[in-house]
Amino acid sequence: MDKSLQWRAGVILFSILAAVYFLYPVQGHKINLGLDLQGGMHLILGVQVDKAVDSELDRMVDEFQDLLDDKGIDYVLVEKVGNVLDIETLDRKGIASIKQVVEESYAGILNLEEHGENHISLTLKPKEIQRIKRTAIDQSLETIRNRVDEFGVSEPTIQREGRDRILIQLPGLKDTARAKALIGKTARLEFKLVDEEHDVDRALQGDMPMEDEILYERNSTGNKTPLLLKKRVLMTGDTITDARVSYDRFNAPYVSLTFNRRGAKLFGKLTAKYVKKRMAIILDGTVYSAPTIRERIAGGRAQISGRFSLQEAKDLAIVLRAGALPAPVTIEEERTVGPSLGQDSIKKGMKSIIIGGILVVVFMVIYYKVAGLVANVALILNLLFMMAALSGLNATLTLPGIAGIILTIGMAVDANVIIFERIREELRQGKTVLSSVEGGYDKAFSTILDANVTTLIAAFVLFQFGTGPVKGFAVTLCLGIIASMFTAIFITRVIFAFYLGKREVEHLSI
Repeated sequence: MDKSLQWRAGVILFSILAAVYFLYPVQGHKINLGLDLQGGMHLILGVQVDKAVDSELDRMVDEFQDLLDDKGIDYVLVEKVGNVLDIETLDRKGIASIKQVVEESYAGILNLEEHGENHISLTLKPKEIQRIKRTAIDQSLETIRNRVDEFGVSEPTIQREGRDRILIQLPGLKDTARAKALIGKTARLEFKLVDEEHDVDRALQGDMPMEDEILYERNSTGNKTPLLLKKRVLMTGDTITDARVSYDRFNAPYVSLTFNRRGAKLFGKLTAKYVKKRMAIILDGTVYSAPTIRERIAGGRAQISGRFSLQEAKDLAIVLRAGALPAPVTIEEERTVGPSLGQDSIKKGMKSIIIGGILVVVFMVIYYKVAGLVANVALILNLLFMMAALSGLNATLTLPGIAGIILTIGMAVDANVIIFERIREELRQGKTVLSSVEGGYDKAFSTILDANVTTLIAAFVLFQFGTGPVKGFAVTLCLGIIASMFTAIFITRVIFAFYLGKREVEHLSI
């Protein structure tokens, strides 16, 4: 055996061993099955991007108040009315100072309009509104992806669909109710002061102070207790770096929060300022606890103790670690694929592969005899390499993916049909067997290469721009074409070279 044939045989042997390694279950590699094969949950969420704009304006109210206080600019009020920030100042001098603040800090973001001597209104520019909406979608995608990762679903599909929708597919998921609650929770954490100077009962009857609001505190019996709170948000959860489940002395779970340096500094400052006051911890509009601050809390740690079950505490920690959604989401479409449908799809898909494979194998043996057996070896190796690649790349096999495998079965032998016909032409011209085989491969190579490369480009485009089932089809088609080129051209040629290398063959069964 010459050296060229030795290294080619070595490449083939190494490829087969590598394929077996990736398919061997003990190594932990296995083929991930898509939603259509193993069942699971399919969701389409609508992101309320207008709420993100509204939240940005709410944030700006607090930001403006702090900014004007820091700069010593006198004002009467800063409030949001619809999509407008209204600011009332004491005099004309205040208007000039605020205009300077807007030019310095909000150029390109806010439009300013004067009304009379001491009143101005600020509105977001259209370009800024579009940026906020676009960012809200991107942040929502990232947050949901983090939550799903924490939830422990393998191979999820989370991607943008249209302008303001998000597609989520969670293969193999069984606890759909918990997943929906976890994914859809806005998780906006806020800290507000409890108004202990006014009576909550009078507020419930309509005598509500202007700067107050009523929110409800949950308790162990499922009832909710009304609390009168200051509207102003003292702090939000955007500075949280970690959230973990811990246990108190009664072995009841609570969620322990850790803030970053900025959050720790702010939390320490607030707790020092409001000693002996009650501070409410609010998540998505529900008060989880409203403890009395006994002393300054340094170190950047806080806790939410809301009489949780262990599962509730774990889920709360997950959403707080993953961060808050920038805007609420609504479920616009929900489908649950049962495992029985998935098993049925797998059986039908495997049945299709087996029947298609047998028909191709029988045809090749009948039509090309011994050469057909060589093509069948290449076909079996093609399937082996394709499945190993799916496993090694952690790709997901879907129902359209099975269709891609069946298609590549036909394409795999098509290359050998072209080669064998060229060899037959060479033999009919009276050339020797060895010369005919060499000539057949050389002449067929460019035709096979052109056909496969163009198909590969189309499959790559499908993979790059397609979604869901289209992408699943493109994956197996790409892998199938690459494996087909290797097995149909390289491996079969090595087999012929090995067979013809040591003997004088006068007749080739083809």
